[in-house]
Amino acid sequence: MDKLRVMFLCTGNSCRSQMAEGWARALAGEDIEVKSAGIEAYGQNTLAIRVMQEVGIDISGQESIRVNGEMLEWADLLVTLCDNAEEQCPLLSPHTIKVHLPLPDPAKMRGEEHEMLNEFRETREKVRQRVEFVIEQVALEAAV
Repeated sequence: MDKLRVMFLCTGNSCRSQMAEGWARALAGEDIEVKSAGIEAYGQNTLAIRVMQEVGIDISGQESIRVNGEMLEWADLLVTLCDNAEEQCPLLSPHTIKVHLPLPDPAKMRGEEHEMLNEFRETREKVRQRVEFVIEQVALEAAV
């Protein structure tokens, strides 16, 4: 059986979907293929990179990219991580399943650096929970 191809999508592909891609690679290993993209491409977020490094996951080599039709065609499972991505996502291929697991964007937080880092850490853990859920569902489906 071919590996399941999972795409994580958010608005800017700089925080939530980047974290999800990193978590999926770390937690699922070779069991799935994973990519991330955004409705737009906002570049890398240094706070997202920093809080992922705190848990031993390096996302600094991932690119912030804008979703396109080829990527959507590639994906077996599309996980939208914000309402904007859910609403703005282009049409999917008939074989692609879409799951909506929204989170607030930590990059919109303003305040002292320690406050922003705490917000990013909370988001990191919420993203991990969503990725674990996706991996569990994939494992359940494979067991059937």
